[in-house]
Amino acid sequence: MTPALSSIANHLWQSTLCVVAVWLLTLTLKKNRAAVRYQLWLAASLKFVIPFSLFVRAGNWLGWSVIPASAQPRWSFTVVEIGRPFATHAPIEHAAMPPTNPSVIPAVLFGVWLAGFAACIALWVRRWWQMRAIRVGATPSTLPLPIPALCSSFLNEPCVFGIFRPVLLLPEAIIDRLTPIQLDAILAHELCHVRRRDNLTAAVHMVIEAAFWFYPVVRWIGLHLLEERERACDEAVLQLCTETEAYAEAILKVCNFYVESPLVCVSGVAGSNLKKRIVRILAQSRARRLGAVRKLLLSAAAIAAIAGPVIFGLLTAKQTRAASQNQNAVAAPVIKEVSVKPEPPPDPDPMVLHMVHFGLTPSGTFTAEGFTLRMLIQEAYGVESDQVSGGPDWLSSEKFDLEAKLAPGNPAAPRPSLNQMELFNQQVMQPILANRFKLSVHREIRYLPVYALTVAEGGSKLHEATPGDTYPNGVTFSDGKPAGGPIVQMLPGKLIGQELPVWLLAHVLSGQLDHMVLDRTGLTSNYDFTLKWTPAPSQPMRGIDGSPAPPPADAFAPDPSGPSIFDAIQDQLGLRLGLQQAPVNVIVIDHAEEP
Repeated sequence: MTPALSSIANHLWQSTLCVVAVWLLTLTLKKNRAAVRYQLWLAASLKFVIPFSLFVRAGNWLGWSVIPASAQPRWSFTVVEIGRPFATHAPIEHAAMPPTNPSVIPAVLFGVWLAGFAACIALWVRRWWQMRAIRVGATPSTLPLPIPALCSSFLNEPCVFGIFRPVLLLPEAIIDRLTPIQLDAILAHELCHVRRRDNLTAAVHMVIEAAFWFYPVVRWIGLHLLEERERACDEAVLQLCTETEAYAEAILKVCNFYVESPLVCVSGVAGSNLKKRIVRILAQSRARRLGAVRKLLLSAAAIAAIAGPVIFGLLTAKQTRAASQNQNAVAAPVIKEVSVKPEPPPDPDPMVLHMVHFGLTPSGTFTAEGFTLRMLIQEAYGVESDQVSGGPDWLSSEKFDLEAKLAPGNPAAPRPSLNQMELFNQQVMQPILANRFKLSVHREIRYLPVYALTVAEGGSKLHEATPGDTYPNGVTFSDGKPAGGPIVQMLPGKLIGQELPVWLLAHVLSGQLDHMVLDRTGLTSNYDFTLKWTPAPSQPMRGIDGSPAPPPADAFAPDPSGPSIFDAIQDQLGLRLGLQQAPVNVIVIDHAEEP
């Protein structure tokens, strides 16, 4: 089930639960005033357009606003050194798995819903237009009423038409067919509809019923609204008129002489179950007013319906904050000093590799050398190149050296976890970009092609790294200096990984394939491997972020007869890349300035 359909299903069962609660309340209040039960059913109808998620989000916002943030954990992660990233942009047509289109079921269901909604609205607009035509052709009446009264030969029963400027429409000759007492009772009934603004509430429920035309519970609510609406007006008339038999006889005469079909878009006199109404009217049963106990019951139900989701959101915010605090051990890093400079010109010697440096040293200095702003945005928000949209051209061409000195703290962690990197990006990277580059962004969900990295049928061929065995002196760079963590070295058609987790491999491959690579292997260890493939000759060389890179020297040229990157990953690593469509979080750049 897609997220949209899942949300709709949750909303429907939550709303149905409220309907059941309202039904039980109305059974408890069956001897009380009908106006109270009508308001309860109206609340059940409105619940279908007010999801509980709004109250939960309000509770979340309240929780994160009022809960004091305790000291966030401090951490540091290793330096990742990347040799000149001369990888290739792999063509999509070489994918091991054919692209799969997004499911058409949501689109089909939306089309069916839209057709039903349009049909309901069209039907009601047609009937409203017929009533409007009757109103235009009606003749004024001389009855002394607070609203205009009109007579028409096309009407079946007296009714009130209009929401903000209501008029009373009467069938012709109704004055001659009813006695003065009966006519006064009928007019009192219609004026009661006007005072209660029943046409407005009926129109609101009509829209809700059109939106949820496929759900019979909404129609069931509409029947109860009609019954309680007419009963409430009957009770109001009986309080003013002692001639109960005259009132009951007037309703029977109207139904006998005029009613052929119920009117839509109006409040009339002949709605609800006629037999029950006449029995109640003749029985002269007086509805009881709400006592203290029942008022307390209704108040508690209303408070629970609103406060329950808000409290749930508040507790969720507390748990989320507590979880984020328990995931880490020490206080958040404090940025003391930030320096951003243009990258120096590259060495003209083609044999000298330019080092792209990104990481946090044990002394608490964060550096990013040779990075474009687009690359920094990818790192700061944990996205790939195809997940960054918009922005000026210099975001991908101008390279910068960034250095940030953090407050003294614990030494760098040897293996940064994904949660630690996300926390560091939120607390260090994103504030730096917002302050020095005046960066402002917003997020969107878009369907994009992504690669799923899975274990091939024959099983993984990755060699698990053992620092005490594979690296007796720890992971080191080519010059023998300690790295303190995983190393990725990229040459044209060659990727060397030392003590590399698979999620970081997926991140590196994302920059080469121009699409996000999702780790679906389930492998959690760190691995050593060397991946060799032949870049497609028609594709430009790409850097670690997917940006174009200068052609490599001949000394680094890959074997022209080697496999594609997809075949190499399957044959050499025992993994598999498959292309599919998926909803992806996209960072849209609203504004950015050169520092």
